Amino acid sequence: MTSNSTRTDSAYDVVLIGGGVMSATLGALLKLLQPDWSIGLFGRLDDVAQESSNAWNNAGTGHSALCELNYTPERADGSIDISKAVGVNEAFQVSRQFWAYLVESGVISSPRDFLNPIPHMSFVWGDENCDYLRRRYEALKDHPLFSGMRFSTDPAQLKQWMPLVMEGRKAGTPLAATWIASGTDVNFGALTHLLVDFLSQQSGFDLKLGHEVQDLKRDEAGTWQVSVRDLATNSAQKVAARFVFIGAGGGALPLLQKTGIPESKGVGGFPVSGQFLRCTNPDVAAHHHAKVYGKASVGAPPMSVPHLDTRVIDGKAGLLFGPYAGFSTKFLKHGSLWDLPKSIHMDNLGAMLAVARDNMPLTRYLIQQVLQSNQARLAALRDFVPTARAEDWELIVAGQRVQVIKKDEKKGGVLQFGTEVVTGASGTVAALLGASPGASTAVPIMLTVIRKCFPGELPRWDAKLKEMIPSFGGSLADRPDLCAQVHEHTTRVLQLEG
Repeated sequence: MTSNSTRTDSAYDVVLIGGGVMSATLGALLKLLQPDWSIGLFGRLDDVAQESSNAWNNAGTGHSALCELNYTPERADGSIDISKAVGVNEAFQVSRQFWAYLVESGVISSPRDFLNPIPHMSFVWGDENCDYLRRRYEALKDHPLFSGMRFSTDPAQLKQWMPLVMEGRKAGTPLAATWIASGTDVNFGALTHLLVDFLSQQSGFDLKLGHEVQDLKRDEAGTWQVSVRDLATNSAQKVAARFVFIGAGGGALPLLQKTGIPESKGVGGFPVSGQFLRCTNPDVAAHHHAKVYGKASVGAPPMSVPHLDTRVIDGKAGLLFGPYAGFSTKFLKHGSLWDLPKSIHMDNLGAMLAVARDNMPLTRYLIQQVLQSNQARLAALRDFVPTARAEDWELIVAGQRVQVIKKDEKKGGVLQFGTEVVTGASGTVAALLGASPGASTAVPIMLTVIRKCFPGELPRWDAKLKEMIPSFGGSLADRPDLCAQVHEHTTRVLQLEG
């Protein structure tokens, strides 16, 4: 592949749309695998990582299923299904391996610039929930990916693990928690900046901020013609690309629809906004050093599991509690109220109506959340922090999430809560849709893009991929020795022993 660029008419091997951690991760992977390829990254805002990748727009949990109870559902017979938890954990181990490679190779000078060790905990109350958590612990504790997990119902032990949560708590209610030291807090905004800084130092990379991609069409030669508007000058330009990745968060769906590929038909999106209570009082933050996840309310989406999180941003510790769900027709935090209406087409209308019909509990939950008072939010916080004072906490708006809606032969349409890679036009375009676990699994998701879109290059890239990600092509869950080796190596390199 070759490239030829001018100020107003550019051609790239790869165009990345969106300035978040997904585009930055794919760009870094491709530059390391194929340094001679030209890459252009187009972002609509004036800096990268301003939407869902921004540090305060997400909880920064390195989602590895160590504490998230929605990844370990209870079967009808009372047993605990850990298959999704194992998959999510293994995906995060892939991200850890790539990040460790970036540190060892000098791309990232210090892992502390974006990553900190924070214990992950699950916390429940009531006899039924305590029994569930014990069974969950028994199902996970001997698995190599969950080595080191501890369980306790002893209030004295729980006070040691989470003093802020236990302070002022009334006795008499059964409590249970699991604790594991190998959890992390990730500043995905900082990581995005580090990756883009690396790309900006490489030849053949252009960073175009303040540039909005408005249309994509594939010409007769199979090249994508990308219509871009410079928002500062209001000038339009055409950009040619051999391959396009649409990683614009919630804004990916409208752009995917504009490609016209058959794979985009019938796909819709359901936006869910989020809010958190944030505490930056250092005296309060000093009494909590964990990410503590509870159980979701009946009818609540998985991304709304209540949790009290230690955050480390720019070297300062703070706390987040939430999320409190909301509804907006915007697909992006800095989007338009017309985003949802404009995304509804004849090919996805049936699926969206079917989802509306079949998800009334979710609708009721969102209405309740939207109407929630400050006193109700504070009451939910005090379930986790009994001594919480209103003056220590402020309400902040988090990033916007768009859940995927797809056609279904039986139901007409289904609402999905994971992430999905949509590819088409013979692998020349890919789009990432969906939300959680999202950024935590950016590396394995981008490896999926590479497998689907560059199969002809894989034999040539295989050795480099295994250098960057030792478990590439295999499973850690099935190889305890490799699992232990990889975990020890990444723990040491990423300075996660604390």
